[in-house]
Amino acid sequence: MPATRALFREDAYMNNVTGRVIGHTPEGGVVLDASVFYPTGGGQPGDSGRLQWDGRSLDIATTVKGEEGAIVLVPGEPSPLPPLGAEVLQRLDWERRHRHMRIHTALHLLSVVIPLPVSGGAITAEKGRLDFDMPEAPEDKEAIAAALNALIARDLPVSETWITDSELAANPGLVKTMSVMPPMGAGQVRLVRIGAGDGQVDLQPCGGTHVASTAEIGPVRLGKIEKKGRQNRRVNLFLDS
Repeated sequence: MPATRALFREDAYMNNVTGRVIGHTPEGGVVLDASVFYPTGGGQPGDSGRLQWDGRSLDIATTVKGEEGAIVLVPGEPSPLPPLGAEVLQRLDWERRHRHMRIHTALHLLSVVIPLPVSGGAITAEKGRLDFDMPEAPEDKEAIAAALNALIARDLPVSETWITDSELAANPGLVKTMSVMPPMGAGQVRLVRIGAGDGQVDLQPCGGTHVASTAEIGPVRLGKIEKKGRQNRRVNLFLDS
């Protein structure tokens, strides 16, 4: 089955885009030639939404990675699938995806405010969290929240660049995550940059979707900081709206 073109990586704001059905999976999933749906990975959930064609529709519950670069759209329940070769309209659940983008970018900034190795992380539409290699909880959670919101309010641009696998191997300090290595093997790795020039505050490998500027995140608040093992502290983050 041919690889799916990842439209979400070309423009995270794409929605209501057509695609052509190039495959069905034995489990009842749909593979398109080009997808605006992001597949589960890197702590970010797969997108949901709907496909429409010829007066019919199919609700998509989630999206996952298939074999050989295929992106599989998974229906919410067993349903008739659009036939091979059919042109379909892809309609994301945009509100859910946009919250994922806001939280994902906010978590990158959290790793700036707390400059410690990250041992895990997860994103939902309601909250995000990072696990840090942090033996003791920080004394002043409100100071961390204030510093994070100050970075967000600077309206820093969020952009991407690409480097080779060998360039990343020569710059291991770019990788903040201890448990999840960036996707390598394709010859190049995507880096997400926050800020530009002398105003750059973060640069790290990431395959997820992000907002175009930090002000789009809006104010955030921190939840409780949980102890998750002798060396780990989990910091929870919530959008204010």
